[in-house]
Amino acid sequence: MSKRFLPTATIETLQLRAKLIASLREFFSAHGYWECETPILSRDVIVDANLDPFVTNDISGPPLYLQTSPEAGMKRLLAAGATAIVQITRVMRRGEIGRLHNPEFSMVEWYRVGDDHHDQMSFVEKLVRSFFAESRQLLQHPWKPLNNLELPTQCFERLTYDEAFERFAGSRVLHLSSAEICQLAKENNVEVPAGLALEDRDGWLNLLLAEVVEPQLGRLSPQFVYDYPASQAALARVRRDDFSLSNAEATADSRAVAERFELYIQGIELCNGYHELTDVDEFVERSKSENQQNDSSFPQQLPQVTFLEQAMREGMPDCSGVALGLDRLVMLALGHHTVSDVIAFPGERA
Repeated sequence: MSKRFLPTATIETLQLRAKLIASLREFFSAHGYWECETPILSRDVIVDANLDPFVTNDISGPPLYLQTSPEAGMKRLLAAGATAIVQITRVMRRGEIGRLHNPEFSMVEWYRVGDDHHDQMSFVEKLVRSFFAESRQLLQHPWKPLNNLELPTQCFERLTYDEAFERFAGSRVLHLSSAEICQLAKENNVEVPAGLALEDRDGWLNLLLAEVVEPQLGRLSPQFVYDYPASQAALARVRRDDFSLSNAEATADSRAVAERFELYIQGIELCNGYHELTDVDEFVERSKSENQQNDSSFPQQLPQVTFLEQAMREGMPDCSGVALGLDRLVMLALGHHTVSDVIAFPGERA
């Protein structure tokens, strides 16, 4: 008889997880952050064409969304005067399931006023080192990290998006046209999915990233990737750079980069950090653009006039923020191969 009522993680693993989360709270407190709580069910939702939120329809009022991250609520707190906040919470995203995904998962998200994305890369490295050190102390048997991963004594390497593509795909890409990126994909023997249009430049970049670059990132040691294409800024600031362009077709966007980063360990994306966008008019324009790209099954577009917009109009401080997948961090620190090994009841047993 099937025992699907049982957890996929062992009780020992869940106990270790609880202790690691307790140590994580102590780490943030020691660095001046205070823990906040914001709604999981809200009228607000961050509009992102790549994220599909669960929605509830109540005839007594407007739709309410299960949050894909606590970003909107936490930024409202920043606008109200908070300066260093963290939240360890559950978030929900439709259509995400697999070795590294679950529709409901644990996220650590934090913001600090006055920091930029480089400051937060340094902070993330401290956090990861502290978390891995704590896991070693807790494990009563010899530590067996995933694929024999060892954290280096030197600082985690930082690569720009362009440098990562040059190293692992053979060419920098920010200055390339869609056709040239398509050619680069062919040179790397990438299988192209049906329906990917030649003019979809970000689609080709994401294909190359997923199939060629990401699997090689952080294999020997954790690696940060930063300064993403401006077209992939989400809610990060965009900075214009003056690097030379080799392609006459390059657009103004190819002269700009988004001030965001991701950390990779063993080819796994662990977190996403931004030097946060504070320009409310730009925020509204990006939300409109994401809504137009959104291919979700909702009969209506996601809300654009939000509490977050109103809060930003009152004044949003210069700050940086990071969202980190807690299940993946626990998985890596304890040497497991799937998030199902470190959570009690994944989607198929929920």
